[in-house]
Amino acid sequence: MYLKKVEGPRAVKLPDGTTMTRADLPPASTQRWVASRKAAVVRGVIYGLISESDAKKRYSLSDEELQSWMQAVARHGEQALKATALKRYRQP
Repeated sequence: MYLKKVEGPRAVKLPDGTTMTRADLPPASTQRWVASRKAAVVRGVIYGLISESDAKKRYSLSDEELQSWMQAVARHGEQALKATALKRYRQP
């Protein structure tokens, strides 16, 4: 079995004791961003599985888009990433 050489770790341990691997990240071809996929990218960046620049390049995200996801999770948790909850968590 051959493993592809990648920058950074292949897996990270999350605070709840679970392990997150690169396989848990959404595919690079993702076009429909549901809350669970956004959360996976944010978790990957926060815990060092993938760098911010790699995430932006891989998923074609802007600085503002990724930062808004990360701020929403930091302030209100992963529930704030849902499109239906946008009004509730929007800054006035």
